[in-house]
Order: sequence, then C-alpha cells, then structure tokens
Amino acid sequence: MTAFSKDDAVHMARALRLASNGKYSARPNPMVGCVLVRGGEVIGEGWHAKAGEPHAEINALAAAGDARGATAYITLEPCVHQGRTPPCTDALLAAGVAELVVAAEDPYSSVNGKGIARLRAAGMPVRVGLMDKAAKELNRGFFRRVQTSKPFVRTKVATSIDGAVAMRSGESQWITGVPARVDVQRLRAASGAILTGIGTVLADDPSLTVRDKSIRAHSEQPLRAIVDSKLRMPHAANMLCLPGQTVIYCVDDTHREALQMKGAEIVRTAAEDELVSLAEVLTDLARRGINDLLVEAGPALLGSFVAADLVDELVIYQAPHIMGSETVAMLQTPAWTRLSDRRQLEISDVRRLGADTRITARFVRAC
Repeated sequence: MTAFSKDDAVHMARALRLASNGKYSARPNPMVGCVLVRGGEVIGEGWHAKAGEPHAEINALAAAGDARGATAYITLEPCVHQGRTPPCTDALLAAGVAELVVAAEDPYSSVNGKGIARLRAAGMPVRVGLMDKAAKELNRGFFRRVQTSKPFVRTKVATSIDGAVAMRSGESQWITGVPARVDVQRLRAASGAILTGIGTVLADDPSLTVRDKSIRAHSEQPLRAIVDSKLRMPHAANMLCLPGQTVIYCVDDTHREALQMKGAEIVRTAAEDELVSLAEVLTDLARRGINDLLVEAGPALLGSFVAADLVDELVIYQAPHIMGSETVAMLQTPAWTRLSDRRQLEISDVRRLGADTRITARFVRAC
C-alpha cells in the first residue's frame, strides 16, 4: 500500500481546491489542480482554467520559476500526448521535478496510466491514490463521459413542501425565493448542457441561459438541448435569439429547414413509442463533449428520465408552503403500483437557501 503523510494530504487538499476554480470554465476538460512543494514550502501552484489553455502543471511550473527537486501534487494524472497543448509529463521532467503524487489516474484513453508510466520510466518516483475518491467526485461528469459515453445527469425541481411544481392552471412563478433561483444559476453554469422538453418551451418560452452576470463572467453559455419529438419548436422561441447553441432532438424532422435557418441544429433519433430516444440523446451529448447535463423539464419528461433509470442526481428546491390538491406533481411516471417499483434515493446534502431548503440526492442503483 502506498504511504502518504499528513503533509501530503494537506498539499493534495490544496490542489483539489485549486482544481475547483475550473468548475465553470474547464469543460470539456477535467478540473485539475497542481501544487509544487520543496523543503516543506509551496513554491508554485496552478489550475486548469480553460480547454486549449495551459494545464495545471504548466501554470504551477511557471509560478515556481525554478521547480528543481520539488514534489508535485496533482489531482489527475498528467497528460503524455500532444493535444491542444504539449505533454505535461515532458514539462515536469524538463523542470527537474523530483517526485509526483497523483490523486487519480486519468481514464482518457490517450493517458490512462501512460503518463505515470512515462514518468516512472524516466526515473521519477510516482505515488498514486491520495484522495482518489475526492478527485473522481470533483470530475464525476468527465469520468462518466469517458468511461460510459454518457454524461452525468442531474435534474433540478422547485416544489412546494407537498411536492407541487405548479398550480393546475400552469402557474409556477415563483415557487421558491431568490437565493434558490441564484443557486440554480450556479448549477447551470457548472453544466455543459441544459435539457428541457417542448412542453416547457411552449408553456414558458425559457432562455436556458446563465443570467447571473457574476457567474457568467467565468462561464460560457451551456448548450441548450430540446426534446421535441414532432418538431413543434416555435421559430420565434426566445432561446433561438440568444447567444449559445441550441440542439433539437426529434423523430419527425419535416420542418427542420426553418429552424436551421434560425440557427438551431436538428438531430433525429430513433423512435421509442413515437418519442425521442433519451438514451440516444445522452450518447449524442457525450459525443459533443458534455460531461454534466442539467435536466430542467416538466413532470412528463422528468418522469421518463427517472423511469428509464437515466438520472444520477436529483436536486430539489423545496419551499415552505402548501399548494393544495389542484396542482401538478413533480413527476409523471408509469403506473407504479407496488412499493418495489419505487426508485431509491440516498440524500447527500441538505441546506437552507433563504426560506427554502435544497435537498441533493443520488439515485441508488443495483450493483
């Protein structure tokens, strides 16, 4: 078993905090942080800000100036291939770094152990596995996409305490308060794509953009994905006039030309009961480099995702009021009639946002 000291843990924890600075900007690349230590002192640190820009290791080496004899703490295995930037393994060797401590191996096929092997072959000691779980959790979307060709799927719902998302008339603005709605902007900014259904588009004409200026300054607008089986998307829809890309998934693309002229991309999928194949949508989004998908959909589409076991995490913003019986429930599922039909959740976080409560839960899947 690889041995790590308390000082090792302190430095890797710092590297992980640095990595999280790329939360809104690093995609589709993973978030990575690097800390260089020599003689017990930090001499340089860095993180990966944006695809195509220098990686965390390069930024840390630049900050150090002279990294000879240092130990490098990196949250993800350094790259060994020539992509949009040169191999980080070569830079570490050229700088005279003496030792490497890596949290997790990179699952990407061009790296996947090759970076560690390259450094060891050159004589550099490499220790692997310190805070492995935290490093993988930080980049759960990247790991999910690379390993399964699907993004990490998170859904968010705003409900009353009795589980309603709207009055029967469709009135729903606003169920939750300002702090909860600001938090949703952070979820959007941390997502590579936001998905909704045509029902929501027709009812609310949403923008599906990051509106908070302080957050938007550090993030590109997420891709907008619309599930629209019969291609009923209005040509004057708000989102078609806004910055960013809109992709519409359908099974009937008869009217595609007019929407394409508005800048939308039309993707036809196989039909499942005359509806868009949600599994194909996820595969296509992963192909586009989407690590994390946020689903902001109505009860029918959200219920379809849950019933198909395609949701990883559910974020519920629950307001402290009761909306009564003439309301719309948060999920519309098939006619589950037995307790064994239920979907098990594991609550990972509960916190207050103003008067509201945010509940974060993961779907529990059988091994």
